[in-house]
Amino acid sequence: MLPESEQIAAINEIAPTQKDKLLLEYLWPFWARPKQLVPDGDWWSYWLILAGRGFGKTRTITEWARSQAFSLPGSRGAIVSSTAADARDVLVEGESGILAISPSWFCPIYEPSKRRLTWPNGTIATLYTADEPNRLRGPQHHWALADELAAWRFVDDAWSNLMFGLRLGDRPQCAIATTPRPIPIIRDIMKDTATISVRGSTYENAGNLAPSFLKRIIAKYEGTRLGRQEIDADMLDDVPGALWSHQLLDKHRVKVYPPLYRIVVSVDPAATSGKASNDTGIIVSGASEDGHAYVIEDVTCHDTPAKWGEEVVLAFDRHNADTVVGEVNHGGEMVEHVVKTAADKLYRDKRRATSYIPFKSVRASKGKYARAEPISALYGQGRVHHVGVFSKLEDQQCTWVPGEDSPDRLDGVVWGLTELLLGGGQSESVENPYW
Repeated sequence: MLPESEQIAAINEIAPTQKDKLLLEYLWPFWARPKQLVPDGDWWSYWLILAGRGFGKTRTITEWARSQAFSLPGSRGAIVSSTAADARDVLVEGESGILAISPSWFCPIYEPSKRRLTWPNGTIATLYTADEPNRLRGPQHHWALADELAAWRFVDDAWSNLMFGLRLGDRPQCAIATTPRPIPIIRDIMKDTATISVRGSTYENAGNLAPSFLKRIIAKYEGTRLGRQEIDADMLDDVPGALWSHQLLDKHRVKVYPPLYRIVVSVDPAATSGKASNDTGIIVSGASEDGHAYVIEDVTCHDTPAKWGEEVVLAFDRHNADTVVGEVNHGGEMVEHVVKTAADKLYRDKRRATSYIPFKSVRASKGKYARAEPISALYGQGRVHHVGVFSKLEDQQCTWVPGEDSPDRLDGVVWGLTELLLGGGQSESVENPYW
């Protein structure tokens, strides 16, 4: 899509009247780049858009949804995203969401409580989350959107249920937009003869992106393997020298976990909360009596200490955990203080029954490889299982090479699994008596 200044100039030149300008503003084929246009013909079943961050994937598929709603009056659509929040905040209410791109004469009514969009011509689209794949059992659709498919946690179940319901009309179709990851379902869709694949990079939409974003992201990731995936949209195979592989993680992945005798929330805090700082890695994992461990949830965030402290406490309560494990090399006593303060606040707000949370401080006395390698070996033995897909965590695991700085989520999972399966790390306190 053209930069805003060029859009205005083009509109003024081509559309002499205000009415003409308004009509042209919503004429997507006029503004879209070729890769953002719907493929010719109706023979295809899947339009797979593999593109980097900022390419315009969201705008592309929401414009397609608008065109489907208009050209198929009374049709039924499915809009599926990783989480309910993503479906609402990005695909419906976001800057490139359906409400923002729709003209007043063909704007749907959005009913959040019903997860439903209804257009003036009777077309109805329902919002679904891949975190709840069973909601896709039963409903039938003429068309569907699948946003960030590679990041869906229960991707196999959600995708299969969506496909079973895509059975109305003469040629039901699905538009898929995702950053590429080498997971089996993406490869299977690419191989399907009914798929049209499009690749695009972040640079193709540079005119519509903040210069500070481009400068920051390119400086940090350009030339790296993660940059090739997230910017250039390359489908990368496993990294030579990495301690994990996507094949290994897929092999031992599970849908549910057994009864757990221990559950911990492990925290790798960011030194600062600025835009250029790392995230605070927050991972929930548990151990069963047979010596296996299960990664249950990734609630990593990029926020202030007060906010990530609250996320830690809420995760602790949500999973009925027994310990918070916090890495204190950079944060010192700050980590424990942040968690305690968040627990006290939630207790005062009556969102938890007590302010008490067992806390264990861990300090890295060994190098990152020495800490990570034993955990990698446990994965290799089939003793660690991911419950669903954790795309950002798994990308970090499969692209990190010893010698590089280990990222937040990776450190978080290593601390948690070390505590559960290897008797913990070097600690300063197992349980703070002050609490």
